[in-house]
Amino acid sequence: MSLKYQSIKGMKDVLPSESPKWIFFEKIIVDWMRKYGYEQIRTPILENTNLFIRSIGEATDIVEKEMYSFVDSLNKDALTLRPEGTVACLRACLENNLLYNSTQRLWYMGPMFRHEKPQKGRYRQFTQVGVEALGLEGPDIDAEMISMTKELWDQFGFKNIELQVNTLGTIVERSNYRSVLIKYLEDNIDVLDEDGRRRLYSNPLRVLDSKNESMQDVCNNAPKLIEFLGKDSLSHYQKWLNILEKLNISYVENTRLVRGLDYYNNSVFEWVSYDSGSPLTFCAGGRYNGLIEELGGEPKPGIGFAMGVERVLDMLDTKIIPKNSDLIYIIHLGEKATECGLLVSQKLRYAGFNVKQDFEHTSIKSQLKRADKQNARFCIIIGENEILLNKVKVKDMHSRNESIIDLDKLVDFLMFYFK
Repeated sequence: MSLKYQSIKGMKDVLPSESPKWIFFEKIIVDWMRKYGYEQIRTPILENTNLFIRSIGEATDIVEKEMYSFVDSLNKDALTLRPEGTVACLRACLENNLLYNSTQRLWYMGPMFRHEKPQKGRYRQFTQVGVEALGLEGPDIDAEMISMTKELWDQFGFKNIELQVNTLGTIVERSNYRSVLIKYLEDNIDVLDEDGRRRLYSNPLRVLDSKNESMQDVCNNAPKLIEFLGKDSLSHYQKWLNILEKLNISYVENTRLVRGLDYYNNSVFEWVSYDSGSPLTFCAGGRYNGLIEELGGEPKPGIGFAMGVERVLDMLDTKIIPKNSDLIYIIHLGEKATECGLLVSQKLRYAGFNVKQDFEHTSIKSQLKRADKQNARFCIIIGENEILLNKVKVKDMHSRNESIIDLDKLVDFLMFYFK
């Protein structure tokens, strides 16, 4: 019989077998953010559509063809499932006056939505961890963001990764460069593919990001944005790179790195993995000075980054994830033993233990097999004899040794092993 319902294309279930990896990752992230002084913010997954159009840019792929947008049938509001987290975070800060005479260091984790072609590590509902530092303009915070991400990758044991950096200058500098770039691309229009021609006037910098082999010579020989930058932009960029070098962080300058969102300027960066042979970006970000003002706030600088959680988890070696070795498994035989098991489970949970009771009412041997499969540390076995004696049998699933323990001494016995 065929299934009547299936998940929506590009939206993936996380099954119990995969959950330990997520839980491990989430705990690491919470501790990591606390270490760097970032506080968590949580925003709704629905925002006003115009918020994203105004901030991300009408000519971006996200706004043109990837957003999940609709009109609310009740009040006719134009709404969009958030395609990224920065803009929602800034909207919340402005709405709640978090930036009034204050800087903020914030982080978030949650689902984002983009109507892209599904592939390994890329889904239409995907999860991002995002970090935003607001009100800080020096290259020092730019460098710390790189340093903190590198620490996380080191903790995860990532190899074959590369940090790519670039500067996009100010909006005015980029506008001057844009005119020159358009003229250059017009002179080479015969080489541009359909996507390049589509972006020629709306978003010409993104043409340089093309992966089309036939366009690589044109892209590589294009005028360089850095040649159009002023003294302040170049100084910020060089100071940023100098700090990275002092922190012993290797990087590659990629003059074609532009990012896919219009609000970026000055420092931009990507962490790229080569595990699969071809480059895959799994974390990226940059400065967005001017975005807060664009959204109606007082002028304040900002910088942030986001990582694709699914991509990071695909890179994570499961060997570093701790096994569930603190589980106590309650096994019983008979109705009275089941009731006794419930009392024992309650007592142990109140004492702080993780306890799972078997309710499948099969043989002791079958229950032991299930306990072993779930990597239980101890099994507590209750039968008629144990009930009469007010005792339980405790089996150490590592050593396979068994002990008969008085019920009133059970907590102390187990505490010895978990202290």
